[in-house]
Amino acid sequence: MELYLNEVNISKILLKFHKGVLLALLDLLNISKAYETQQILKEVDFFINQGERICIIGKNGGGKSTLLKIINGTLKSDSGRRVVQKYLKVDMLDQIPKFTENLTVREAIEEKLEKLKSAKLQYDEISLKLENRFDDVGLLKKQEELINFLDTHNAWNLDDKIQRVLQKFDLLEYENRSVDLLSGGEQRRVTLAGLVLEKPDILLLDEPTNHLDVYMVEFLEEMLLKEKFTLVFISHDRYFIDAIATKTVEIDNCKLRTFKGGYQDYLVAKEQLLQSLNKEFETLTKHLKSEEEWLRRGVRARLKRNEGRKQRVFELREKAKVNPSIINKIKLELQREQKNFNRTKSINRQKMLFEMYDIKKSLGEKLLIENFSTRILQKDAIAIVGKNGSGKSSFLKILLGELSIDDGLFKKGDFKIGYFDQQREMLDDDKNILETFCPNGGDRVDVRGKNMHVFGYLKNFLFPKEHLNKKIGILSGGEKNRVALALLFTKDVDCLILDEPTNDLDIPTINILEEHIQNFQGAVIFVSHDRYFVDKIAQKLFIFKGNGKVEESFLEYSEYLSIEKEINELDNFKTQKRESKKKEKSTSSVKLTYKEQQDYKTLPIEIEKLETKIIELNNCLENKECYEKIGLANLSEDLEKTQEELDILIEKYLAIEEKIELMD
Repeated sequence: MELYLNEVNISKILLKFHKGVLLALLDLLNISKAYETQQILKEVDFFINQGERICIIGKNGGGKSTLLKIINGTLKSDSGRRVVQKYLKVDMLDQIPKFTENLTVREAIEEKLEKLKSAKLQYDEISLKLENRFDDVGLLKKQEELINFLDTHNAWNLDDKIQRVLQKFDLLEYENRSVDLLSGGEQRRVTLAGLVLEKPDILLLDEPTNHLDVYMVEFLEEMLLKEKFTLVFISHDRYFIDAIATKTVEIDNCKLRTFKGGYQDYLVAKEQLLQSLNKEFETLTKHLKSEEEWLRRGVRARLKRNEGRKQRVFELREKAKVNPSIINKIKLELQREQKNFNRTKSINRQKMLFEMYDIKKSLGEKLLIENFSTRILQKDAIAIVGKNGSGKSSFLKILLGELSIDDGLFKKGDFKIGYFDQQREMLDDDKNILETFCPNGGDRVDVRGKNMHVFGYLKNFLFPKEHLNKKIGILSGGEKNRVALALLFTKDVDCLILDEPTNDLDIPTINILEEHIQNFQGAVIFVSHDRYFVDKIAQKLFIFKGNGKVEESFLEYSEYLSIEKEINELDNFKTQKRESKKKEKSTSSVKLTYKEQQDYKTLPIEIEKLETKIIELNNCLENKECYEKIGLANLSEDLEKTQEELDILIEKYLAIEEKIELMD
């Protein structure tokens, strides 16, 4: 069931407040959802307030995408209510984008912005009319509405913003190409570009960092924070969650568990939950021991008046059975999160796997690698990082022997490689999971010298027993990735080469993958844009900078990116300084108008008065007698208007000061 908050002609403030209580933009109340016999969500509540950025986490198939679709209104719940403010715009980044036929990339983005462009056009037309009809109340009211709308969506300079997003999402070279001709990852970037520019009232993102390199992710983070989005998103990128989320909601066993803050806050809260459960379990077992002693005393326990106490003992027994499994589950999750390197770091007497000296590789006219020399040893853990299209996957193909170098020396030792590719070519869609792991029959598999039952092994990769007979072809992308990775770790190999292994995986599975890699005693070479994963696993980085340049670094990836950002900011500052000096020379004849001279004297006094008024209004809002006398809605409206006036005056004053600086 859907309900709308549809108060007509109500003020902006009254939409925000009802009897002094902040109203959520959207509420889900007592929501349940099942697919056939599988319960996904059971009697859950969920709400979204203005400005919140909520991350939804949990295992694949646990209900994350289902919850997002119910929020979006594209999926109906079996029971419960969806309550949303009327005229609220909710929009979602789909895993598979859809476009109007025959649009170019730029047109596809602009199509999302038609309402904003129309509003800007109306504003310009009304402003022109007001030059001759400056006292037209109707036009002034309409102009104010359009200003509020354009301010909310920061839509004053859309063409500049479109250009910047095209550049940052690496779409500029495709802007006049048909969007239908792009790859799936490129199409998702086009859709994402349109959404962040449109800025709906509530933005829903399902794995937004998939198919983005780290620089695109950083730009996305910047946009979401700067533009103050209200956001609900699913992500396995733990650094992205930390940078963006104000709240983390975990879906576990059809229920929601809410934590303040991002991923690190979530881990701290889970640790506290573990301690609380342990303490509760200790108290429970002591109580149970005492109650069972009473039960063993005999006949009195069978008397009718003691049946209630007897029932409580049985309930305590059941609870005691359940609690250890919950505790063990949380404990295991936290242990997997520890940055605990079990890999041997000594390089003495390690076997040489690859040796390369001054290698060069081009594809067509594009130079990928030039004058790169390195050695890869038996227990190295190397992350290959850099922008999309810089040559990372081509380098993996050189290691695999699928591509030859153009120049230089490349030597490969005698050893076995296990390869994980994004297309999962090692899997056969026509086989079921059991046949995939036991092609010669039986139900047992060797894992690093240990003979295990297939189900016992796959349970570690979060597969239930009933999945063993499922065909590979009907599994989801995330499930296929889990199968491929689990299969890879059964192979007797000396070196793992992994191409974007965390794509389509949930966080619990990534933790399992990290645990297996850390326990693997051979070399691990992998391409990844997941900064958290790289920091946790890699001992060394090969950084593909573009134009053939490849750097080798022993820094953590996040530290390297931070230093790189500081260097770029310093370079930008120097450039701006040079341009500013040129501008100063060309504007040395700038003078203040008479009006500006008067404003420069009077504005500080007006600004001070408004600041004093804001302090008084805030004090009144904290005083029950005061706000009940004036009215909370009136106070809030007055405060908002005063703040807007202050902002305008401050901007005017700063503009005059800048002009004065140019004159000095």
